[in-house]
Amino acid sequence: MKKALALLLAVVMCLSLSAVAFADDGGSVYYLNFKPEVDQAWQDLAATYTEQTGVEVKVVTAASGQYSDTLTAEMAKAEAPTIFNIGNSAGITDWGDYALDLTGTPVYEERVNDDYVLFDDAGVPKALGYCYETFGIIVNKALLEEAGHSLDEITDFESLKAVADDIHARADELGFDAFSSSGLDGTSSWRFSGHLANIPLYYQYQDAGLSVGDQPAEITDDYLDNFRALWDLYITDTAADPTSLSTATGDESRAEFGEGKAVFFQNGDWEFANLCTSEDMGFMIPAEDLAMIPLYCGIDGETEHGLCSGTENRWAINAKASEEDIQASLDFLYWVVTSEEGTTMLADNLSGIPFKGAKDTPNVFVNDAKAYVADGKAPVDWAFNDTPNVDSWRATVVTALTDYSAAPSDELWAKVVEAFVDGWAYEYSVVNG
Repeated sequence: MKKALALLLAVVMCLSLSAVAFADDGGSVYYLNFKPEVDQAWQDLAATYTEQTGVEVKVVTAASGQYSDTLTAEMAKAEAPTIFNIGNSAGITDWGDYALDLTGTPVYEERVNDDYVLFDDAGVPKALGYCYETFGIIVNKALLEEAGHSLDEITDFESLKAVADDIHARADELGFDAFSSSGLDGTSSWRFSGHLANIPLYYQYQDAGLSVGDQPAEITDDYLDNFRALWDLYITDTAADPTSLSTATGDESRAEFGEGKAVFFQNGDWEFANLCTSEDMGFMIPAEDLAMIPLYCGIDGETEHGLCSGTENRWAINAKASEEDIQASLDFLYWVVTSEEGTTMLADNLSGIPFKGAKDTPNVFVNDAKAYVADGKAPVDWAFNDTPNVDSWRATVVTALTDYSAAPSDELWAKVVEAFVDGWAYEYSVVNG
């Protein structure tokens, strides 16, 4: 049935002289959105599509850090999502049976390449990357210059630390500190148990000759001292109380940065709209005042690398939905990646877009990532996508990191290392036997 449906869709596309043949057979769309920061953009786009086509599109957005639990709950309902997100290879293991074979579908044929596609073990495309993202340390250049420093000074961990230490030492005088809070509650902890953890994982992969997707059964403690060095900087050169990080949220950290209370903010290019164009946040930083720099932590060779680029954002179509809803969902996604309205929304809100009709983006962080590559700096791939039993592994790391942050010591850091290394081996065995 899946192959027959794919062939039918391909024939429809060849015969159609319009952008897409919209479903008019009663099908509807339910999109379970992975990205809370672009909820309103998806709601507005869905309303536009419904107005143009008459097809109902419902968008529900999972809370930050709660997508896996939300997806599990929603998939158990009679009216389950028809479009959902599969972020990594572990997601294919969990949800591959629910994901439609995308071969030959119009939206799949609009991809630029296979770099952001997830395939199952049989080589079947099950999840289509709809944006690639970049994360690092976001910098308010205006505040940096107000503190007497410039972006050109920061070229490695040593120079980053020197600048951050100086700003923190003069925080009362300046009226702002170096880093916004490194919150460890569920809305923020993924920035560190996932994104910051990517640094030691990536360099271990480099040493072992591994690529993303080559999930190892074990990892080592290599480069965890570097992780510690940057984490110590985050929890020292800041106005945030390190004993209260367990309840500090991502919104608080963003607000501290957006309101000019901190020069540095670890996050990704998805924050561009929140920081520069969203009137809902209560602040708006001029785009020209912003930049993104790598997660420097003192690893040999890191100055030859740029920003961390990859994706956890991939559309899957619910293969267990009705054929009418599958058709409606495929039509909607094709319209998103080809229409004026859809491609504009993607460019304005979702960073790098790997489709043929993608527009240039105003996102300065995406353009910073491109500039590093143009300067010969290799992007840092998202090795953390291979984390086994990811939610459980991260939770253990966050617990250990919370305890360490409240009372830093070698003894408590050893617990963080244990959570990383032994926790990885344990979760791998849980998933793989």
